[in-house]
Amino acid sequence: MSFIIYPAIDMRGGKCVRLIQGDYNQETVYGDSPFDMAKRFADEGAEWIHMVDLDGAKAGKPVNDQYVIKVAKELSAKVQIGGGIRSEEDIEYYINNGVSRVILGSAAISNPSFVKEMLKKYGSKIAIGLDAKDGYIATEGWLNTSSIKATDLGKELANAGAEVFIFTDIATDGMLSGPNIEAVVEMAKATGKEVIASGGVSSIKDLQNLNEYTETGVGGAIVGKALYTNQFTVTEAIEEVRGK
Repeated sequence: MSFIIYPAIDMRGGKCVRLIQGDYNQETVYGDSPFDMAKRFADEGAEWIHMVDLDGAKAGKPVNDQYVIKVAKELSAKVQIGGGIRSEEDIEYYINNGVSRVILGSAAISNPSFVKEMLKKYGSKIAIGLDAKDGYIATEGWLNTSSIKATDLGKELANAGAEVFIFTDIATDGMLSGPNIEAVVEMAKATGKEVIASGGVSSIKDLQNLNEYTETGVGGAIVGKALYTNQFTVTEAIEEVRGK
């Protein structure tokens, strides 16, 4: 399994933003055009672009979908999108418009039977987004922590057909504090599936550390703030990680 860098574009009000630990009140705007940002990342060699519709996550339906589809149709990089996807219509709409992978997050808790049905139908075109705090699943935009262990839910959904998980440790997201590698590896071992790490990547060293665990199923990392604050470029990250 080759380790993939997923540059992240979080959209709110049609702009590229970053939040700290998912807090809408702690927002920094990094660009007026999600497409221009995606094009920059693709030009730097990104194979995938990770897009999040923050407005959609709040509204419970796609809001910034026009930007996602433009990127999916006009750039060579594959797109995965999360945020506000609550129905099969939403999933079909994105997939039919060139999106390679749709992320189901909150629905995994609020509507597990729907998620299992979609996994059966769409297989690896669905990624499961699991957000955890201290090992337990966090819900509702991270405001609440449930009593469900992240690894237990991961196993259950892997058994239902999930092939790819995106695992976010909330404590590290947007903090540039380094990813929680232990938790990511634990999830990969528990599910036996590919796990993409999200949250906390601050340096190429963090990516190299994660890359040491590809044999366990760690398939890549989502990188946001580190790219926006010019800690490194996508090109540099790919060269360093592939050069291992």
